[in-house]
Amino acid sequence: MRMGLILIPDKTVERLSLYRWLLEVRVEEGTISLFSHQLAALACVTPAQVRRDLMAIGYSGSPNRGYMVKDLAASIARVLDGNEPTRVALVGMGNLGRAIVSFLRGRRTSLNVVATFDNNEKKHSRIICGVRCYPQNRIEQVVEEERISVAILTVPADSAQLVADKLVASGVTGILNYAPVPLRVPDWVHLENRDVTSALEKVSYFARNTAEGNNH
Repeated sequence: MRMGLILIPDKTVERLSLYRWLLEVRVEEGTISLFSHQLAALACVTPAQVRRDLMAIGYSGSPNRGYMVKDLAASIARVLDGNEPTRVALVGMGNLGRAIVSFLRGRRTSLNVVATFDNNEKKHSRIICGVRCYPQNRIEQVVEEERISVAILTVPADSAQLVADKLVASGVTGILNYAPVPLRVPDWVHLENRDVTSALEKVSYFARNTAEGNNH
């Protein structure tokens, strides 16, 4: 992620997003300020890591008061959100797709799901979870008309690459991929893979081996 001419590492962006959520919860609770060790404990990282991450966005706290919670949350938001809301599309309005759209609605005003796509004709032109659903053969047209820059894929593995190619050709520069298959995209497209099955298999493997180790 770039902030002006500064490139912020991926992992730092992930932690900044977590910090913002934690800070927003503290704002609702009425907390005025936090020290780095307190925010670190909430985020399960070290105080030094918190300070490095916040220095990356040019933010520093006071030795006496720490970080002003509301101001820090707003500073992180300015970096993560940019000047305009990100216009998002989701392709694949099955159970997972509908759940994601429902989850995102109203959660962040900076992340605006403006279109969904599906191959099922019964879903075409319908408003599903508050968003209009289009046929997938209109991806290029709708992405351009709606100025969509980010897409979420919840399609079967055998169609994921074709859909990704269409999205990239239409001008999408970021893809969050839930399809259980690696995608090939140009270097200028940011790709995040979230294979739920693989992640659960990993958790299951380590949980099973931990349990077996405790039994010996």
